[in-house]
Amino acid sequence: MSERGWRRLTVQGWFVVVLVAITILIVVCAGIGIITLDRTNRLSDQLTTRVSPASIEAAELQKALIDQETGVRGFLLTGDRTFLEPYADGVAAERRSRQRVAALVSDRPELLAGLDAIAARAEAWRGDYAESLTRERADGSVPSGAVEESKQAFDEIRALLDQQNDRLADLRAQVLRQLGQAERTRNMAFAAMLVVFSVAALAMAVLLRRAVGRPLDELRMASRRITAGDFDHAIPARGPADIREVAKDVDLMRLRIVEALGESHRQQVLLREQAADLDAQAAELRRSNAELEQFAYVASHDLQEPLRKVATFCQLLEKRYGEVLDERGIQYIRFAVDGATRMQVLINDLLSFSRVGRVYDDRRPVDLGETLDKVTDDLSAAVEESGAHIERPAELPSVVGDPTMLGLLWQNLISNAIKFRDPGRAPVIRIGCEPAEEGWLFSVEDNGIGIEAEFADKVFVIFQRLHSREAYSGTGIGLAMCKKIVENHGGRIWLDTAYDGGARLCFTLPADHQPRPQLAVAGTDHEGNSS
Repeated sequence: MSERGWRRLTVQGWFVVVLVAITILIVVCAGIGIITLDRTNRLSDQLTTRVSPASIEAAELQKALIDQETGVRGFLLTGDRTFLEPYADGVAAERRSRQRVAALVSDRPELLAGLDAIAARAEAWRGDYAESLTRERADGSVPSGAVEESKQAFDEIRALLDQQNDRLADLRAQVLRQLGQAERTRNMAFAAMLVVFSVAALAMAVLLRRAVGRPLDELRMASRRITAGDFDHAIPARGPADIREVAKDVDLMRLRIVEALGESHRQQVLLREQAADLDAQAAELRRSNAELEQFAYVASHDLQEPLRKVATFCQLLEKRYGEVLDERGIQYIRFAVDGATRMQVLINDLLSFSRVGRVYDDRRPVDLGETLDKVTDDLSAAVEESGAHIERPAELPSVVGDPTMLGLLWQNLISNAIKFRDPGRAPVIRIGCEPAEEGWLFSVEDNGIGIEAEFADKVFVIFQRLHSREAYSGTGIGLAMCKKIVENHGGRIWLDTAYDGGARLCFTLPADHQPRPQLAVAGTDHEGNSS
């Protein structure tokens, strides 16, 4: 590859080149190792499974033949037939050993030829001497020269056996020499591989250091100089293609930073001016909050005093001059008293609404069961008057929140369920609680007049009323206050539009601890006591 081609290589390309070179080296060394190991294994198998067993079987063959000759000679000399038993056993052993030797040296023609010569000569000795002399001795006597001829004939077999053993010994020595040479070649090959791998690893390390490591060091040192504040120092672009591209991008970033610093200095003056404006706005906001606090104080004290006077004096007018006034005048007085009373209620509700999350924000663990008990006690008169039946869990969980606001939440939801009841039946209010992903899911459902799905969002807007004041009293703040209380505690509230047996309001609150294993359900009587 030309110098220009090397410069086009990226860091990944350099690593690919190095990995390819290492792979080729591994393949070559593995091939050499496999060849040497295979030759060593073949020679070792040949020695252990063929040559050595053939030598052992050849010795067994020689022993079987000697047993035959010894048995025949003993019988000829003594006439005792027990000497013929080794002869018969030797014949059978000879055949077995000859077959085994033939199987083990089947790839050696010279050994097979020697084995065939021994078998032929042994067969001839048995036919010419052993069998005939044995019959003659059984009939009487044996010529003295015949025994000597038999011995000389068997000596030829001994000579053939010695030659066969010498050939097997030569073969074993040859295989041992080849095996030793193969093992030395294998060891030299592995030693050469270790040396080659070490040299190759060193060469690869030096190559990567020069091609990749050094350019990265230069880039790092230049970047540190710029980080230290030397923004005029140029980034050198050397090394692989992608490192050069990174160096160019960093240098471009350096130029942009220099431009940005100049712009930053120009913006500092503007920021100081804006900070001064923000300080002025913060002061104005504090003054406005103080005025709101003053307004809340005035609304809770000064504004209600004239309303109380108007209502009081209108009632005195009705009491003192009721006989003088006609029916229309009395009605006008009552209108004035009702307007003043409703104005007082509206002011109080507005104050309560404004205090949520501002005045009432005492966060601590609150047992919702105890809070609900207090609310049902406070509403016991309304519950008894309406004949309402409240069903609630025997236990309710604890949450972190403001006890006053959570009590107000229960009070608004339960009082709404009682207020908007169906005239034709006694109200039944069911309070539910179950674990949810957001903590706890609560529900308050009733069998009252219900809320149309199209008003599911409108009912939570302040001052939004779905009925006239003549039909149902109130200021339209209750559910808006419930929404503000729930959201201030980190939950959400909604109308269950799928419920058609009345109205069902659901809300969630974050859990204070792990959910309890089970929530049993119990009802309450008209007095609000648990049953």
